[in-house]
Amino acid sequence: MGTLKIGAALLLSLCSSWVMAAAIQVGQVLPQVSIQEGGELVLSGADIQYQSWKSDQLSGKVYVVQHIAGRGSAKEMNAPLIERIKAAKLQPDQYQTVTLVNTDDAIWGTSGIVQGKLEGSKKEFPWSMMVLDKEGAALNQWQLEKKSSAIIVLDKNRQVRWMKEGALNDDEQNQVMQLVTQLLK
Repeated sequence: MGTLKIGAALLLSLCSSWVMAAAIQVGQVLPQVSIQEGGELVLSGADIQYQSWKSDQLSGKVYVVQHIAGRGSAKEMNAPLIERIKAAKLQPDQYQTVTLVNTDDAIWGTSGIVQGKLEGSKKEFPWSMMVLDKEGAALNQWQLEKKSSAIIVLDKNRQVRWMKEGALNDDEQNQVMQLVTQLLK
């Protein structure tokens, strides 16, 4: 009887891990997340204000969502892709990059610095959608890796068309750029 319980517990834990790892699935709609603590950065004159943000507002355009831990190392993981996207000069009425920064996953004592840098980026790139997630709501809801970066490509109907956690290599960056171009046609 004890072996059966251990086996059942092991099976349950493996199933739970599989379900958790499958929160974002290509071909499915992006799971809903709502960010209340922090939220979307909105430029009001020279000031930054915050408003609650929900992932279900990501429709009607093609989106590349970059979810990053509030760490320089996570930001740098996919910086080359973001530079390629900027260089492509995609039409803002059809395309949007969303940078979602999780300061709950920042190095201790640095979340204020990370928030300040995000605010500076919003002022430099006012057309970009930037979201501050102080409680890690997206990380938890989407079951993403801590201390990392994830790239998620959404079509106009919020359907996940491509997703990867960690640094993208050149081939993967090409895949993302080709897919975005295709989705914009």
